[in-house]
Amino acid sequence: MKAIFLLCLVVAAVSARPQQYTNKYDNVNLSEILSNKRLLIPYVKCTLDQGKCSPDGKELKSHIKEALENYCAKCTNSQRDGTRRVISYLIHNEPDYWKQLSKKYDPQGKYASKYERELRSL
Repeated sequence: MKAIFLLCLVVAAVSARPQQYTNKYDNVNLSEILSNKRLLIPYVKCTLDQGKCSPDGKELKSHIKEALENYCAKCTNSQRDGTRRVISYLIHNEPDYWKQLSKKYDPQGKYASKYERELRSL
């Protein structure tokens, strides 16, 4: 009887943990993308529904809203660091695109302002 209870407890604990997004694209070279507008702009256009999406762009786009709302709770450490880096870059270097992305994925401004306050100081 104790074994069944313990098994149920383990299953409940594992089920309660948020699953992580795939780490398939964790090794994308963000420095290369952020330093080259020819590479960066297609990702931005993809996420804004203004252009075609690469496979990694589609993956990114499919999780943006949830990751923004949950402060990247399902992100791997690499994704969390990359997200902060990209948002910081957009805030400082591509403010028009940052405004468009914020408007699309956070129209009420609930989450973007939190990121902006934190990342403007970086």
